[in-house]
Amino acid sequence: MSAPVALGLLLGHAADLALGDPRRGHPVAGFGSLAARLERGWYADARGRGAAHAAVLVGGAALLGTVTQGRERSGVRTTVTVAVATWTVLGGRSLDREAAAVQALLEAGDLPGARQRLTHLVGRRTEDLTAAEVARATIESVAENTSDAVVAPLVWGAVAGAPGLLAHRAANTLDAMVGHRSARYERFGWASARLDDVLNLPGARLAGLLAAAAAPTVGGRPRNALVAWRRDAAAHPSPNAGVVEAAFAGALGVRLGGRTVYGAPGTPPEQLRVEQRPVLGHGRETSPADVARARRVATCVGLGAALTAAGLAALRR
Repeated sequence: MSAPVALGLLLGHAADLALGDPRRGHPVAGFGSLAARLERGWYADARGRGAAHAAVLVGGAALLGTVTQGRERSGVRTTVTVAVATWTVLGGRSLDREAAAVQALLEAGDLPGARQRLTHLVGRRTEDLTAAEVARATIESVAENTSDAVVAPLVWGAVAGAPGLLAHRAANTLDAMVGHRSARYERFGWASARLDDVLNLPGARLAGLLAAAAAPTVGGRPRNALVAWRRDAAAHPSPNAGVVEAAFAGALGVRLGGRTVYGAPGTPPEQLRVEQRPVLGHGRETSPADVARARRVATCVGLGAALTAAGLAALRR
């Protein structure tokens, strides 16, 4: 049995809820700096070079977790290592803090401030969004990042302890750095993006189920979340974000998706990238009040994921 791993996952999740990310010297920021330096040294517009980049960094993170945790899978050392790794990689408290800041600005009627604060959560253009669109973007980010930054790492922690936790976060960080489509990263970032998709598959499905289970906490019905998942998720360009965003939409009784514009502030209109995202859920339009409801669902999903992961780890030989 892996009771020390299970205990470490619970302690690490509790630490994230209580403390959030460290203000300075976050290990993930250090990993990002290392990845950027290595990219400058061996970048080439080729999939093979990008695959090597991902293999070295993700493999190195897994190796660090293996060495730190040690070969003996019992005792205090394993519990402490897994707890620290879990706290390091989870982002639930920081995600909720940013969503709460946007919510407060919307409730105060400060739409320009809410648009600006939203840039901490999303990569889309925010300067022309209405209050309903700011709420929609916040909920979509809460849903997707709850899956990617809370549920998925806990799943891999249950499967492989500290190596699984660190490897997943390394892959997720690389996807954020080089996995997006652009002229520079179309080939070099392909492997990082696909690896992140694969590693997030189980977490997104668990997050979708947990969001459905949490629907009654916000006056929703689990069945509506499951129906939205089955009906709408496949139309989303992401195999994982579509699942969890559709489940959140159904649980909240709102519509997500629609027109999404990408481009830095001041970008000429002809250079903006416009995506027409599929509609997820068949409820009403989002409102600022729905941000608080989405945060409640996300909290329940994170707690459910921690308990599920701990149970899986305790049963695994």
